[in-house]
Amino acid sequence: MVAQAQAASPTKQRTYTHREILEVMSGLMLAMLTSMISTSVVGTALPTIVGELGGQDQYSWVASATMLTMTVSTPLWGKLSDLFGRKLLFQTALGLFVAASLVAGLSQDMGQLIAARAVQGLGVGGLSALAQVILGDIVSPRERGRYSGYMGAVFGISTVAGPLLGGFIVDADWLGWRWCFYVVVPFALVAFIVIQKVLKLPKIRRSTSIDIWGATTITASASSLMLLLTLGGNEFEWNSGWTYFLGAVALLSLALAVLSERTARNPILPPRLFRNPTFVLTSLASLFVGMAMFGAMIYLPQYLQIVKGLSPTASGLMTLPMVVALFLAGVISGKIVTQTGKWKIFPVAGLLIVAIGLFLLSRLHVDSSEWLIGFDVAVLGIGLGLSMQMLILAAQNGSELRDMASTTSGVSFFRSLGGAVGVAAFGAILTSRLKDEIAEMVKAAGINMAGGGEVKLGSPDAIQMLPEPIKNIVLEAFTRGLETVFLVGVPIALLGFLATLFLKELPLRGASVPAAPEAKPLSKDDLVLAGLLLELIAQRIERVNGERSALLTAVAKMAPPDDRSERERARSVVQNVLRPTSRALISQATPPQKDLVTGGISQ
Repeated sequence: MVAQAQAASPTKQRTYTHREILEVMSGLMLAMLTSMISTSVVGTALPTIVGELGGQDQYSWVASATMLTMTVSTPLWGKLSDLFGRKLLFQTALGLFVAASLVAGLSQDMGQLIAARAVQGLGVGGLSALAQVILGDIVSPRERGRYSGYMGAVFGISTVAGPLLGGFIVDADWLGWRWCFYVVVPFALVAFIVIQKVLKLPKIRRSTSIDIWGATTITASASSLMLLLTLGGNEFEWNSGWTYFLGAVALLSLALAVLSERTARNPILPPRLFRNPTFVLTSLASLFVGMAMFGAMIYLPQYLQIVKGLSPTASGLMTLPMVVALFLAGVISGKIVTQTGKWKIFPVAGLLIVAIGLFLLSRLHVDSSEWLIGFDVAVLGIGLGLSMQMLILAAQNGSELRDMASTTSGVSFFRSLGGAVGVAAFGAILTSRLKDEIAEMVKAAGINMAGGGEVKLGSPDAIQMLPEPIKNIVLEAFTRGLETVFLVGVPIALLGFLATLFLKELPLRGASVPAAPEAKPLSKDDLVLAGLLLELIAQRIERVNGERSALLTAVAKMAPPDDRSERERARSVVQNVLRPTSRALISQATPPQKDLVTGGISQ
């Protein structure tokens, strides 16, 4: 009888205590922190790595290989976790990350390092996507706000910890750059053990079909776009055969992906998601957030190290105001959402503040004080803290339970894609502006140089040692180039702001009105009565055969709008909500009785 009840309600979810959630989150955040640090720690050490391994022409690929594989793998991890389980896939991603980190540390040439970094990106994509999916599994949307701020702060912390750690390791003669990859391994192993011990998710029967064709076409489309943005203007001209070829492959693969997802039995990104306005708008907003966020994160250190002449360690410290602001904004907004159930104001205000922060950064110049820089990056951190996790929360709340993983990984995919596009586009803008500004100022200063006035730029230390006239020109050119980069980010953030304005503030699932202080708990009879009423409603819904019914319409409205019929949506509510709740109420009122004859438990 128990087995029958369990089979009848496969989606019944266990309720986790606050302590259990914090224990699970400790493992999730530790895994995310180590993976995100691995993507930022290389920035400081990269000049030293290239100096030892050679391959200056492959410099950018050490960073972009990770971002490429992370972006294209994000939606795959969510779907695979539906088939094989969240815990197993999360630990698989951790194992992949650890193995790739060890190989990266042992690399003997740039080819091996780039390949290892690409595999690292696969693991990072799984960890970032599945951490959000698991959080969505164990915490209701109403309660999720109090925890999502911690998850959002992980990224901010890693942006400081990575460069600081990389600078320390490179400067320490007894360690060497290879420890930039080895140092994250112990933390990842600890996270693996914590997840194994504390994460106990119910086993849910799911379909075993995998959308191979959809995975191939989505990956091909995203990969072609990334290759075009990464290599265009560097390895080949924008107006060239390679540009048109990669663009055509990206568009053709996208068309095939749409066709595949419309016909697949279990698509990676179900087409019904794109008929859900909440998913579409949060994905668009996340795309723009990713472009603005990663663009600022990557190029702000260049301003600090090249224009201001700060060391890698000092430039990392200068981003502390952003990290603190991001953390506080995420945590405080999460607690407010938990208390009030109102969430829309935070991503709306957050994207507007991001635009303001980017505008303030565009006004920085060579002589800007460190206090002003700290204030500007703090404003940016507040905006990111208010928006990043709230967009995930809004998307999860507007989706059905069956689409939780696809929705979460889909939104994360668009944010990562936006970041990749932002880094590539902003890099192209900075390179073009630098070249033009240096050539123009050299000519205006009447300086005759070999090569038509082109200045070879090296590391930040090498730039600081240039002769005085040339040094001033380079610093001013960098200032103007970065001004353009940050200014371009302003309208991008405003587009995200417009997308959030059109979001409909759906009530958070799991929301409840606080009981009056004098209210008494329900009696056992009341619990049984409530359970039986829910069961009666469920049976009435199942007996409806095409005729119009106000009860059917009311129950169907409890499910997010999609392409299914009213009857199908109502029955999904019966299966996922009404029946599990009914059984839980009745079980709470009538616990199993011990059989006095056999000493066993009678049902």
